[in-house]
Amino acid sequence: MAGPTTAERQKPASGGSRPPRPPRSRRPRVRMPRPRTLILSLIALVLVGAGGVWLFYGSQWLRVERVTTSGTRVLTPQEVLDAAAAPVGSPLISVDTETIEDRLRKRLPRIDSVEVDRSWPHTIGLKVTERKPVLLIEKGGKFVEVDAKGVRFATSGRAPKGVPLLELRPDQENAEASLRRFDSHRLRREAVRVAGALPAPVARDTRAVKVRSYDSISLELSGGRTVEWGSSEKGRTKASTLSALMKAAPKAGHFDVSVPTAPASSAS
Repeated sequence: MAGPTTAERQKPASGGSRPPRPPRSRRPRVRMPRPRTLILSLIALVLVGAGGVWLFYGSQWLRVERVTTSGTRVLTPQEVLDAAAAPVGSPLISVDTETIEDRLRKRLPRIDSVEVDRSWPHTIGLKVTERKPVLLIEKGGKFVEVDAKGVRFATSGRAPKGVPLLELRPDQENAEASLRRFDSHRLRREAVRVAGALPAPVARDTRAVKVRSYDSISLELSGGRTVEWGSSEKGRTKASTLSALMKAAPKAGHFDVSVPTAPASSAS
């Protein structure tokens, strides 16, 4: 008896059709760069880096050739340039701007703030903001300028125009008690706070800030006019109240804003 044929042997025993086999997935082949290409790329990166370093540090194209100043009022540009001592001829990128700023503030106390900027390709810019005096303290025939922060920053033989003079004269009746509680340093600081709160037109017209005690500070204006200010508290409110009061009573000789909610003015 003959055996099964080849076709019969290939049929499944159950009589059903055999499922097709899924196609094999092919992974993408990653091509590694050739050693020669890798070496050339590394050489190019090194050359670019070296060229950049040479451009900023070694070439003559990006070096400090000029230093400019701006913002000076009392100081001269030359004073600022001399104090800054900027490294002319050095690579611009190597300039330490913070060191120059610190040097200027240390050598010129009149400077309140300063910005040092690089201006490519050859310039360093010095932008200065000077301190503004709000009060003068007479000492040994000279005048010490004090700003609104209480910083003493300059001494001169002449009193600058438009800056009031401090007159620290504690009330004789209460002088001992007042100075025991508030020493002269504290009273000067309170006077500075008052001077710093004055409206600009009033500040220019103020001849002296008189301190008798912590809560008894007054102003002497031109033409013999006076202002009773009280303590340094509520300075902004007192300043705006005084401006309104002086407009309402321009011919008055005495103004009282020690209690800003109840201001008063009189002929003398």
